[in-house]
Amino acid sequence: MGVTIAILSQKGGTGKTTTVRTLADIFRRVGLETLAVDLDPQGNLSDYFDVPADAEPTIADVLTGRAKASEAVHDNIIPANLQLAEAELALGGKMGRELTLKRAMRDVRQSYDVVLVDCPPALGLLTINALVAADHALLSTEAQYFALQGVEQALEVIELARDNLNPDLEWLGVVLNIADMRTIHSREAFQTLSEHFEEKLFETTIRASIAYAESA
Repeated sequence: MGVTIAILSQKGGTGKTTTVRTLADIFRRVGLETLAVDLDPQGNLSDYFDVPADAEPTIADVLTGRAKASEAVHDNIIPANLQLAEAELALGGKMGRELTLKRAMRDVRQSYDVVLVDCPPALGLLTINALVAADHALLSTEAQYFALQGVEQALEVIELARDNLNPDLEWLGVVLNIADMRTIHSREAFQTLSEHFEEKLFETTIRASIAYAESA
């Protein structure tokens, strides 16, 4: 059974989806069978994989039990669209709702070395589902003055999931995106995060020009 990594952020525009794309490309280049799961109703990752907007089934169908995860794979991605927002609302009244994704992914995880979950830009039920289904969590944040606050909020959600639902969940660290290290605020954001998280802050950053063109 492969490793599942949830990539999350507390808000949009942090380059989260760019991080997922980059990781997927790297893993595939080294020969690892990699599945991407778009858990963001905006569907930006699905767009990158050139999945048609009307493609069916999607992750919404998987979460609501209308399709198996294996049936929703389109060229190594389980896509998302705005129907996922409706599916999240439907999950709200369901018993064991936090375990829905984990249970649904059982029939497909064994076919891949790595599963990457692109979480929505919020710390709600879909993100909790991703953390419960994951072995590892990776935080994406932008090089802004309030980056530390956002990372700490996301860490609280990771700890909540680990303490109550997934004790084996491991936090990999923080990726700093939309960074232009020529600017003072990017350097200050990197320095602040370095002081608080030390080895948990990845030294590699995604430049602003790339992240803004491709971010989600």
